[in-house]
Amino acid sequence: GSTEVARILQRTLATRLRADGQPVPLVAETGGQNAMVVDSSALTEQVVQDAVSSAFDSAGQRCSALRVLCVQREAADRVLHMLKGAMAELQVGDPRRLAVDVGPVIDDEARAGIESHISRMRQLGRTVWQATAVAAGAAAGPAAGSVASGETTGHFVAPTLIQINSLADLQREVFGPVLHLLQFERDELSALLQAINHTGYGLTSGVHTRIDETVALVAQTVQAGNVYVNRNVVGAVVGVQPFGGEGLSGTGPKAGGPLYLLRLLAQAPPCAARAAVQGAGAAARPPVRGFDTGGELDADTGTTPTALRELRRWATAQGWSDLAQACDSAAAQAPTTAWRELRGPTGEANLYAVRPRAAVLCLAPATPAGDTLCLLQLAAVLAVGSRAVWPAYQRPLWSRLSAELREHITLAQDWQQPTVHFEAVLHSGTASDRLQVLAALAQRPGPIVSVTACAGLAGAADGDATAGAVLARLVSEKSLSINTAAAGGNASLMTIG
Repeated sequence: GSTEVARILQRTLATRLRADGQPVPLVAETGGQNAMVVDSSALTEQVVQDAVSSAFDSAGQRCSALRVLCVQREAADRVLHMLKGAMAELQVGDPRRLAVDVGPVIDDEARAGIESHISRMRQLGRTVWQATAVAAGAAAGPAAGSVASGETTGHFVAPTLIQINSLADLQREVFGPVLHLLQFERDELSALLQAINHTGYGLTSGVHTRIDETVALVAQTVQAGNVYVNRNVVGAVVGVQPFGGEGLSGTGPKAGGPLYLLRLLAQAPPCAARAAVQGAGAAARPPVRGFDTGGELDADTGTTPTALRELRRWATAQGWSDLAQACDSAAAQAPTTAWRELRGPTGEANLYAVRPRAAVLCLAPATPAGDTLCLLQLAAVLAVGSRAVWPAYQRPLWSRLSAELREHITLAQDWQQPTVHFEAVLHSGTASDRLQVLAALAQRPGPIVSVTACAGLAGAADGDATAGAVLARLVSEKSLSINTAAAGGNASLMTIG
């Protein structure tokens, strides 16, 4: 559903806890301001085919549907000309008819909202172009409204193309058959990618190019759960392209991914998340030049993050054997991994990776016992390669740490302020305190942030069953699908037989 619906669910669930004191899980997959980047090397016919199917299949009523087509200025004229021609061939009407390409939107309220957006764009002086081909018994355009065809009544919106000046023209996702086209200069590509990230959505994204370095730049810069190369951006396949977003687009875990079923369990073996990720596929080779498939957080190599090693060294020097042991346990259970290649059809490369969330808020009582819990939380955060956010009242504990460890912790005077960034919360404390945290987060703008009660981390060294589950809450998943046959052929086909 929409981000707004997910927020309603979050506010409702924030009023209660499970019997074991854990917050009620919310797995939300919402919408996106999904963008496709096209440079001047791309094959125009392929771009148009994939853009039309991504934007107008299901009348644009897919969370993964293409909303913004970003075209390098040198290629814009030919893409625009061919795109208009393809849209003019689309038939609008009853989708039960074989000749129909675009059916109705879900109800009159949706139609009115879409038409309102189109009208606003016209008032802003943006160029709006609408397809006119309509199947028998239906109508399209701003005045379409409710249209009857025999016994069928539908709410139709013509496939619409709107040229915009910047992503700032878009206030929110438009859930319907509307595609926005944005032109950019080649030297503006990095800034464009940052602007896409700045929208806050992170569901799907795509790139059309025959330049490997551009593929690598887009795939490793765009903050989206699913990235597609030289293909459409809809129709993810379970087990091949695990699906789900981040930021305003969802909480994770990905549907069809190795961590999904584990999220539905109250308890799981300590290393279940790590084993599931490792079993998802084989270590990937770089699909294009410049693409980094490795990194420090590679579950195959067993490499321990540098910061976690420093915490273990510090704990040993302080005589905290339990903390040192917890560091070892967290390192063994962390599910983060380098890119892995999943099985899929010939002509595609489908890659999957688990990455640390950028920052994790750690909440524990300002007591000696709370300090211990806070350090155990820190072990979990560092094990996945993330950064910790501590309330300012933890400054005395922070000051006792080594300078290297302090660099991985941000002190926040008031963590409830929207300017304090974190993507997950670990909480050690009473049930009433936890409910207060949930209530505060439910009022917080931006992405939905999950809370995990982690008193069980104290038993991580003894194989506590919840420790691995805690670590799985601190990561996000990435899927990358590349049409390897698109840019001049697939060399792997030559090896068959």
